Amino acid sequence: MAMKGYLDEYEKLVIRMNTPRVVIDNGVCSSATIVKVDSPRGHGILLEAVQILTDLNLSIKKAYISSDGRWNMDVFHVTDINGNKLNDQSVLKYIEQSIETVYYGENIEVNGLTALELTGTDRIGLLSEMFAVLSDLNCDVVDAKLWTHNGRVASMIYLKDCSSGSPILDSHRISKIEGRLKNVLNGDSDVKSAAKTCVSVDMMTHIERRLHQLMFEDRDYEKRSKKQERSPMVVVTVQNWAERGYSVVNVHCRDRTKLLFDVVCTLTDMEYAVFHATINTSEDQAHLEFYIRHKDGSPISSEAERQRVIQCLEAAVERRASEGVRLELRHPDKQGLLAEVTRTFRENGLNVTRTEISTSCGMATNIFYVTDANGDEADTKLIESVREKIGFECLRVKEMPSVNQRKGDGEEHQQTKAVLVSLGSLVWRNLFSFGLVKSCS
Repeated sequence: MAMKGYLDEYEKLVIRMNTPRVVIDNGVCSSATIVKVDSPRGHGILLEAVQILTDLNLSIKKAYISSDGRWNMDVFHVTDINGNKLNDQSVLKYIEQSIETVYYGENIEVNGLTALELTGTDRIGLLSEMFAVLSDLNCDVVDAKLWTHNGRVASMIYLKDCSSGSPILDSHRISKIEGRLKNVLNGDSDVKSAAKTCVSVDMMTHIERRLHQLMFEDRDYEKRSKKQERSPMVVVTVQNWAERGYSVVNVHCRDRTKLLFDVVCTLTDMEYAVFHATINTSEDQAHLEFYIRHKDGSPISSEAERQRVIQCLEAAVERRASEGVRLELRHPDKQGLLAEVTRTFRENGLNVTRTEISTSCGMATNIFYVTDANGDEADTKLIESVREKIGFECLRVKEMPSVNQRKGDGEEHQQTKAVLVSLGSLVWRNLFSFGLVKSCS
């Protein structure tokens, strides 16, 4: 018994030593709240901290990531969605407590729902057919997210039984759901394009991280459309710094919410560790620079691997940057609502490129990004016609594509990006040379 008590005290000491220390400061910077995190090195710890901030819809305007031996020192400059500093004490307390519990790998569990994972070939009207099948099988969609990229689609859908409100547990029924959805998702006989479905009642993975994983497993980064080749949305460079044993990754693209999460998520799931990083945003542009190694401590070792990292990071940024008009549907929840709305989209030539479905207190709040059948901006008259059929008060236009987003990047702008990339690497290397940033090698 004495030994057990000794071990308990030892474990408490280890916990105190390894718990991340969080300091939130609203006085240092006039335009952002500073969140400082000191934590032990560990694979995925950086991702978890970024995930907590972005799940609150906070914007990370700047960030500095550095490792000194076995300890991480991370500084985030964050604002709310309107660009204001954080003054709500409950939000500040939540950030502090959540990051401090990250070390123990605590996850948010979706209780009382059945999780459905889907990947397949994207096409016009696919979402409408998926929701029609689920409605026909007496499944109520409570929450869902769907991304499309390079002709592929990935979705996470949380279901319950329409009649009982309980999770769907019957194995025969689950097999029927999987079979019918797989038939809908199969676009052709190509093995690489074959649809995949998976139903689980124990899904605890972060939904957006899981979407990245599903698209990565589907190798969407290898399939590039002609439109994306003509007008790249992101520029990624990777070079090795042999003297220090790092691979230097630079990402330059338009700034947006959750950009840092998407990039760090991909690096983490590809089993790279971030040792140092700087993130800067200016107006609508973002520049991210990472000094990475494999988990085993080695840098990127081949040209094939370098190209794969570039492709995967480009895909990670593009998946969430869907073009199209953002429509928001608010409607009392009812069986078949999603099937009805998406059928109206399909019948009027609107293609859904990304969607977020949520239901709370009997009210459905659904966001759709839509284009015309060719993937171009939908005509305003067509959007208004669809709104009239669904209900002007229920379906609202929340965001139109910006002029800059439609134009893409010109050659002169690409040259500017290359200069910024080179300057970023030069600054970091000078910091190392003068000893202002310590290496953990």
